[in-house]
Amino acid sequence: MDIRPAATLALVRDTPNGIEILLLQRTWDAVFLPGYYVFPGGAVDQQESWGRKHTAGLEDTEISHTMSLSDGGTDYMLAAVRECFEEAGVLMAVDADRRTIGGDHAAHGDRGAVFRGELSLAELCQRHTLTIPLDRLAYLSHWITPPGPPRRFDTRFFVTPAPDNQRVSHDGEETISHVWISPAQALEEHRAGQRLMTLPTVRTLRVLRDFETVENLMRYAWANPPEPFPSKPWPATRRGKPVLLEPGAPAYDEAAKLDPEAAGTTKSEIVPGEPVEIAAGVVRLTAPNPGVMTGPGTNTYILGHERFTVLDPGPDHAGHMEQILAFTGGEIESVIVTHTHLDHSPGTRTLKEKTGCRVYGRSAPAGASQDQKFAPDEQPEHGDLIETDAGTLKVLHTPGHASNHLCFLLRDQELLFSGDHIMQGSTVVINPPDGDMKAYLETLYDLLAEPVRYIAPAHGFLMGHPEAIIDYLITHRLSREHKVARALEDLSPVGLKDLTSKAYDDVPAAIHGVAARSALAHLLKLEADGRALQQEGLWRTIPTT
Repeated sequence: MDIRPAATLALVRDTPNGIEILLLQRTWDAVFLPGYYVFPGGAVDQQESWGRKHTAGLEDTEISHTMSLSDGGTDYMLAAVRECFEEAGVLMAVDADRRTIGGDHAAHGDRGAVFRGELSLAELCQRHTLTIPLDRLAYLSHWITPPGPPRRFDTRFFVTPAPDNQRVSHDGEETISHVWISPAQALEEHRAGQRLMTLPTVRTLRVLRDFETVENLMRYAWANPPEPFPSKPWPATRRGKPVLLEPGAPAYDEAAKLDPEAAGTTKSEIVPGEPVEIAAGVVRLTAPNPGVMTGPGTNTYILGHERFTVLDPGPDHAGHMEQILAFTGGEIESVIVTHTHLDHSPGTRTLKEKTGCRVYGRSAPAGASQDQKFAPDEQPEHGDLIETDAGTLKVLHTPGHASNHLCFLLRDQELLFSGDHIMQGSTVVINPPDGDMKAYLETLYDLLAEPVRYIAPAHGFLMGHPEAIIDYLITHRLSREHKVARALEDLSPVGLKDLTSKAYDDVPAAIHGVAARSALAHLLKLEADGRALQQEGLWRTIPTT
């Protein structure tokens, strides 16, 4: 699949209360990101290079070097300027006297022609004797759409002060509304489910909210261009044969961490029963219970060098228990359990019987999928510390997938054992009543405040870029919540089955039964937020004021 180059331009301005950012709302009829709030931006056109002779301030060699490109960095900047003019009506250009043009400049009369592709940015500059001052833009961030979506973009984000003498006006076709808003408020409204935004937009806003003035922001952006995005394939093996892993592949981050010299020594497959040292004093041993819900199997993590801690022993599978005991030599001091679903905790009893180890975890809530025989010696609280031979674990209570779910942060190595709170390759099941969507989202936000470099999930490979992963999960859930809320507004009062059919019209009808559980979790969150109400088996919307 081709990855198209794209660019966006964040317009910022000073206010008495700090900086504000311009966001545009895409039309609800759009195939891509309908209703989302975005920065002005779009694909880089082949005609972009024509505009290079109408630029000033920086040469393409300097711009491209900053962007880790061999050439063509200028074209990204020109695309960002053009898209900002088309979508927001703001043209970052100066006249023959190097004065920033105003809203009454004749060039604005050609906005429609540029929007329709009848006039290129270069032709606009030629017609009105304009120059694009590239030194007023700063390169802010870089994002490549992960594998999976039908459209993938290699997007460069730029930032520039908004000209004082031009008025923003959305185009009315691709964009239907616009707002000047502080980054902090935009993030809060996104968190509340009131404003749809993509992961790259959210991450960019997180950078912007740390600055009180446009001047400070621009100085930072000019001095601190983003690190190059992983772009080269990484060698590994699969079934004994060499393979190349593309960025975004499940095993990519693990291979890059464990094989930094790219010697091709890591495997791109998880083999149950085969120990893999993922960090100093941390070995992954996957149980032989692959399946639809467990992926390649449940990961058991063994921490320590001489005295061992076993995290999530998994199912009580005789072969798996024998391997754990053989690897540790039976020197198991403690067993730690993230939660009591049946693929995580039952093996605890065998290890307790064989070694007399101390068991940490929370008792099972009601439910057939829970290990009701789990008997912890200690039930740790959020923030507690557990000492292991591999370092100190910080306990993080993370309800959502399960009310008793715990994550554990190995502090010295900034390695998060995420259990089922964060899994690789799929979103986790949130099944009421024990599953709680509101709690799940809140605890994801809480994890963003923790110092995490890698995530070790209960299912899948080691994962890097934790902030991006967590942001994706939040954005995905809030996007679905917004669709559930819109379906509720359209159909209210409505039963769960009919609402699911509309809110999940993008998934096969055969799995609407499963989707209904997720829809119920979203409805219960909307109810907790004061936006929905259930009466006599029907759900009704509560208008926000």
